[in-house]
Amino acid sequence: MKKRKFGLALSVVLAAGTLLGACGSKDDTSKGDKEDKGNFSLAMVTDVGGVDDKSFNQSAWEGIQKFGKDNGLKKGDGGYDYKQSSSDADYNPNLTSMIRRNFDIIFGVGFMMADSVKEVAEQKPNAQFSIIDAEVKAPNVASILFKEQEGAFLAGVAAANVTKSNKIGFVGGMDIPVINRFHAGFVEGVKAVNPDIKVDAQYTGAFDKAELGKTTANRMYSTGVDVIFHAAGATGNGVFTEAKERKAKDANANVWVIGVDADQYKEGQVNDKSNVTLTSVLKRVDVAVQDVAKQAKEGKFPGGKKVVYGLSDNGMALADSHGAISEDIMKKIDDYAKQIADGTIKVPEKVEKKK
Repeated sequence: MKKRKFGLALSVVLAAGTLLGACGSKDDTSKGDKEDKGNFSLAMVTDVGGVDDKSFNQSAWEGIQKFGKDNGLKKGDGGYDYKQSSSDADYNPNLTSMIRRNFDIIFGVGFMMADSVKEVAEQKPNAQFSIIDAEVKAPNVASILFKEQEGAFLAGVAAANVTKSNKIGFVGGMDIPVINRFHAGFVEGVKAVNPDIKVDAQYTGAFDKAELGKTTANRMYSTGVDVIFHAAGATGNGVFTEAKERKAKDANANVWVIGVDADQYKEGQVNDKSNVTLTSVLKRVDVAVQDVAKQAKEGKFPGGKKVVYGLSDNGMALADSHGAISEDIMKKIDDYAKQIADGTIKVPEKVEKKK
């Protein structure tokens, strides 16, 4: 089957640069002190998922690296770098360490780092920070948020059109607002296609426990679920492992995984002929990081502001299905994407409680 991108839903892959206008108007002719000073350095501190989680942290790091390379910077002091956190106890020390190394802007990756970013930012008012997936109200912190529910809605539409059992799963990491938005959007997308489809939603309570993702997926697939969307960081790697093992044992097994944050097609590769990745919800953390870093470099750092990226400005999208989804279904997804982008469909941020 010929591969095809999801029109508006995937335009970000071809036109990521358009996202640079998402944060509001910018005066391209004005130059700030940051640009005049020469080299501009940037760094990030990961949450517990790690820089190679093949998801959220990795996407942020890819954005950091691209910005660095595009601006002639080298990895290390005076250029770009990252520090990995093994537990939440590492957040404050790691942020402080990056300040001591004199990076011009420091990104805290993930909702769980919000308290630490706020505390350190208050202690170091002259430093510039950005928190991803949370809002920290401080003049020297730019808060980056996404409309995850919009991309997840499209994933729900895809899953509902592909399932044969009418049983679909959602595996979340921590029970926090950002994951709730993924959950809510996914459920709404499924419901828009067929409200009778059952969505089994489970939260593992962790972003760095692949074994929990695997056991959760095992339970779901064993009960007839045939498509699982994970929003669980490195924990989601276990969902892929379970699906691949089942597919390796039985080539006819109908098991699919929808990835998150980055295109996780490679994570679903079973062999030369088989892949269990249906698609992935792309959350362009990489481009958002580059955008905020660019503003800071030009002396227009959006400190004290909340910047939000959604489907209409290419902050969210679906990845190429590599032929796993038919042309007819793709057209349906495109239609929903356009309705979300123009405001016709408003996707909720929380799952509606059953009465």
